[in-house]
Amino acid sequence: MAGLAASFGSGAMTNSFKDIENTSLIFLIGSNPTEAHPVLALKMRKAIRNGAKLIVADPRRTEMADIADIWLPLIPGTDIPLLNGLMHIIIKEELWDKEFVKSKTENFEELIATVENYPPSEVAKITGVNEELLYQAARLYANTYEASICYTLGITEHVTGTNNVINIANLAMLTGHLGRKNVGVNPLRGQNNVQGACDMGSLPDVFPGYQKVFNKEARQKFSKAWGVELSDKVGLTIPEMFDDAVNGIIRGMYIMGEDPVLSDPDSNHVRKALENLDFLVVQDIFMNETARLADVILPASSFAEKDGTFTNSERRVQRVRKAIDPIGNSKPDWQIICELSSRMGYEMHYQSASEIFDEMASLTHIYAGMDYQRLDKNGLHWPCPTKDHPGTEVLHVGKFTKGKGVFIGIDHIPPAELPDEEYPYYLSTGRRFYHYNLTTQYSSSLSEYHPEELAMVNPKDAKRLGIKKGDKIKITSRRGEVITSFEITDRVTEGTIWMSFHYRDVPTNVLTNGVYDPVSHTGEYKVAAVKVEKI
Repeated sequence: MAGLAASFGSGAMTNSFKDIENTSLIFLIGSNPTEAHPVLALKMRKAIRNGAKLIVADPRRTEMADIADIWLPLIPGTDIPLLNGLMHIIIKEELWDKEFVKSKTENFEELIATVENYPPSEVAKITGVNEELLYQAARLYANTYEASICYTLGITEHVTGTNNVINIANLAMLTGHLGRKNVGVNPLRGQNNVQGACDMGSLPDVFPGYQKVFNKEARQKFSKAWGVELSDKVGLTIPEMFDDAVNGIIRGMYIMGEDPVLSDPDSNHVRKALENLDFLVVQDIFMNETARLADVILPASSFAEKDGTFTNSERRVQRVRKAIDPIGNSKPDWQIICELSSRMGYEMHYQSASEIFDEMASLTHIYAGMDYQRLDKNGLHWPCPTKDHPGTEVLHVGKFTKGKGVFIGIDHIPPAELPDEEYPYYLSTGRRFYHYNLTTQYSSSLSEYHPEELAMVNPKDAKRLGIKKGDKIKITSRRGEVITSFEITDRVTEGTIWMSFHYRDVPTNVLTNGVYDPVSHTGEYKVAAVKVEKI
């Protein structure tokens, strides 16, 4: 979000899913939609059946890499030099969109100076990608009029995550693949309502609608609506909260719909932080690993037991309709929050989710033209500023949100932790098709399909380690260790171990590194150094 906001002025998907389905080329980088976004993957496959080309940049040979016209098997953490190498070729071969760059962007000279230092011969050494493949990918992307870039957590979950995104924006601006149908830069969100949560102010520096807390006019508007004086102080990010909890600065925490003991990097550090609190409240539908540490557990209701909205990756705001009444003593999150607030001295008298949405729309320009009636059938894409506005499927038409797009030269910074003699393997993590985050492990039917963690090990590494099918291995990092089953597969390159984080009996995130991007504060889940031993 921060990277696209720096380049374009808006940190959201620029185009719609329909545009991806109708494009002529899809460039997937750091994204495995077959397993992480299967519905969108079907749309991508439809585009490919209709003749679209596919470029995949991923350290793993995913199913999408299997059907790609070009697969760029880069070394983990080398996305920036890869993109710089592609832009170097595009500029040298005069393949860039001169009219778009001249009329709609600024600071192009900085980009030229930066990518000049990334000739394909050097990029091939840094990334491990064959030099000829770099030329093929650069020419194919630049010469295709309708080309769409899609990325996910494989780009953002690095210490250079924001810079990775900025460089993707650089590539799209350089080739003019923005501001029209069937092109764009499209971040695919990690969960169903990440976009909506951010839209409504679940970030430490903004009110709903990305209105900054230190903006006096915005602060006065929300203070008037809510009847309280609001602070102009920027809050803490999640890693900062846990650091402060370890250091005794934060003494209490309220966690909703999250299981950071399993989901956050360096989970031993997270556990230490939570155990150091005086008071912990967890609001969830499962007795998860974090809830086991709580002083108070508030039973929430599931998506099927409440009304509301989700805003998906393409900025489409959609209705969620209650199918059944909440089970037992559980309640929708908004009702729990209202009751707690009232008992703590600030009365909240909302009677329905739709009433809350109406307030959201009245205070948030990008949602201002929406209400439940307008959302009822197919939803609407924001921005939708008025009641007669049809919604906005394509951003940055004619000009960028900030006026002109800004090129920002980005240099390569290696991951915080690289393999060495003691920890000779890369570890990268992600999702599996039959599981979603952490709660699907409670489903017996899903567990039948993939009942246990299977670390991916390259055949050459397996031979070197003396391991075979049926053995167990111990994987150790500087932060912790796990014992796991594994599969021997050439889908991972030699020297790389891949694991998912879905299983509480194999808590992968005890291994991952707690360092984070200095701008977004997203953890570096995609690169850690580990050693592997046969048990």
